[in-house]
Parts: sequence; structure tokens; C-alpha cells
Amino acid sequence: MPTIADTRFQMVQLVFPEHANPYGTLYGGRMMSWIATAGTLAASRFAHGLVVLGAMDDLDFLTPVRVGEIVTIDAQVEYVGRSSMEVGVAVQSEAPGRSAPGRTTSSHLAFIALDDHERPRPVGVAVTPASSAEAAVHEAAAARKAARLARVEAYGAEPPMVPPAAGTHLAHLVTPEDAFSGTLMFAGKLLALLDEAAAITATRYARGPVVTASLDTVYFYNPLRVGEIADIAAAVTFVSRTSAEIGVRVDGERVGGDRHHTCTAYLTMVHLDDAGRPTPMPPLAATPGEGRPEGDARRYWLAGAMRTRARKERVAALRAGHDAH
Repeated sequence: MPTIADTRFQMVQLVFPEHANPYGTLYGGRMMSWIATAGTLAASRFAHGLVVLGAMDDLDFLTPVRVGEIVTIDAQVEYVGRSSMEVGVAVQSEAPGRSAPGRTTSSHLAFIALDDHERPRPVGVAVTPASSAEAAVHEAAAARKAARLARVEAYGAEPPMVPPAAGTHLAHLVTPEDAFSGTLMFAGKLLALLDEAAAITATRYARGPVVTASLDTVYFYNPLRVGEIADIAAAVTFVSRTSAEIGVRVDGERVGGDRHHTCTAYLTMVHLDDAGRPTPMPPLAATPGEGRPEGDARRYWLAGAMRTRARKERVAALRAGHDAH
């Protein structure tokens, strides 16, 4: 039986100008795509075949990554179900000759093994912890899977949605170059589109540049296939002092007009001034305290406020752990 260490896969990327925003830091969507790539390769190699991303847990950017830096992405299979795999991904970056490697971000991804007809199949092998440290990782991964399944069940058939009056609407035709294998759109390409839609929405709202600070857990309910249209709608759902939460909904549209929900995501975008420092966001119209919104508008605002508080607590805990090391 393979151990967790046996499943480790490492991917190294050099950050070129084409990967960066006008401030010379890596686009969040590019990092999301690289994480999905490393996780997919680790899971695919372990399962000896095609895999698809089912969920990507919270992703928080602790430090910016600049042009010329080296990004190292380590992925490992931490728990295996019948047809699913929990994959942990950790990212470090370094400026050669100027800084030691430092933690940039991390996430956990759930993959499903697929057969030749792109249907779930048994993975056929498990991971066996080889030490007490690996046993702790294995137990944590199993707990994450159980918690994720409970959250999906609590959502019912549909998760919480972004407001229908979206600020940005994008459409993308899924082509063969978007597919990792077979006819399914590679999740890394879709994550980059989510980030693009959120960045456009936040930039228009802020009337200034923004950068990605975080991505909340994303569940992929239905795949997108080659020939379908990815219909992407994004809107501002909550505003803090220097950041805005952007909700993004993706639907797949088949030939003939049939539609299916693919995913809903919430991203946090930070407004920057000319020097690249966080600067205040414009206040959202009719926010609590400015003529409290009623009905759906108030419901969306309160939900966004709860997510934002939870996100700040999560990031504070991550930074505390980072500083301790």
C-alpha cells in the first residue's frame, strides 16, 4: 500500500510578466489554475487515469508573488474513498538570491476518478499512513470530506446563489484546448475565468485596480463539456473597508439552450492605490446604516457579512500559524 509520502508530486513555475498584473504580482486566477493542475496530476497519477475536480476548499493568499520569483507547488493524496481522493496542496514562493522560500497559500481539493466514459469509478487503491504525522493528515482529510458532504447535503439541490442582477456577464465557449482529457473542461481553466469575472466586477465597482485576496470553497456540481457555453455572472455581494466580496455563478449551456448549474464562488478582491497599498472601497449603496436594504438585498448583504467575518477569522488563524513557524 502506498503511503502519503509516496503520492507526493511537485510542480515548479517561474513567474513571467505574462502571469502578472500591472503591479508585477501574480494574478490570483493563474495561481488557482496552477494549484488545480498540480492537484490533478497528483490525483491522476495515483488513480492511474482520468480525474475531475469535485471541490476546492478555501484559498487565501498570505503573501503576493512577484515577477521573477519561483513558485513551488507540492500536492499529495491524503485520503481515498471509493471513487474520490482528498488532495492537499501547499504553495511556496521565493526570490532567487533575495529571499528564502515562504508560504504563499494552501488548499485542499477533492477529486473523482472517472472511467473511459467519464463516469465515476473505484480508485482501486488506498493510502496507508506511515507515521503518526501522516495519520494526523489522513484523519484531517477524512474529516474534511465528511464536513464537505454535510455542507452539500445542507444546501439541498442548489447552493446559495449570487444576486440575479449581476454586474458582469461573460460567456466562454468550451473548446478542446480547455479540456484536460476527454471532453470535460479542465477546472483550472474555469477557476481562472471565475477570477477574471470577479476582478472585472470589483475593478468597475472600485473604479481602480484590485487584487485577489481569497477564494471560498467551490463545489463543482456539474461538469462543462467541449461545445458547451460557460455562462458566467458576477456581482458585488458585500463591501468591507478596503475589500469587496464578489459572488460568481457559472451555468453550462448546451446546444439547444438546456442549462445546468456548474458552480457558485465567492472571491475577495482588495482595492489598491497607485502605490499598490490597500485603499478604501466606495460604500455599497443602500447598505445597513444607509437606508437598510430589504428583502433579497438585505438577505444577500447579511450572508456576505457572515462570510466576511468567517474569512477574516480564518486568515488570522492562518497568519498566526505562519508566524509561529
